Amino acid sequence: MAKIPQPLHEHINTAYPANVCLIGTVLPSGFAQITPRGSTMVFDDEHIALWERGRGTTTQNLTDGTPVTIFMRKPALREAGILPKGGILRLYGRAKIHKSGPVYEEIWKRLIEAEKKGDPEKKGYGVLVTIERAEDLSGQPRTWSVACLLRKASAAPLRSLPP
Repeated sequence: MAKIPQPLHEHINTAYPANVCLIGTVLPSGFAQITPRGSTMVFDDEHIALWERGRGTTTQNLTDGTPVTIFMRKPALREAGILPKGGILRLYGRAKIHKSGPVYEEIWKRLIEAEKKGDPEKKGYGVLVTIERAEDLSGQPRTWSVACLLRKASAAPLRSLPP
């Protein structure tokens, strides 16, 4: 498992609406299905969570074990030197569906209000993606130590970056 660096948690959790994360899966035809998900959030250091309320091919395609790519671009992270190649973060993992239980409830609890308003009857479900790989635009597997990120951010502290 790969870890999602703590200094990037806030940026992922606040990506919507300006830098909304894109979620990618593979359709049975072999084509990529890319869709924005405002519900994307860091669940813990090794998991991304999202609330799936759609009714399209992404929803039909998500099952336990589905490979998922999460893509985020935030130019301010490039400018700060944290993600120097385009301010781009790519996370790869596998989905686990939660239609009830404590993980389902925790994802709903953390969900931003705009997403809750889109599913007032709570008909959607939680998806927990176990992160297996993290990379920047170069495509090489990346690991970021908190110390490394903080060193890079010393010229432009993360707190000064817009969410």
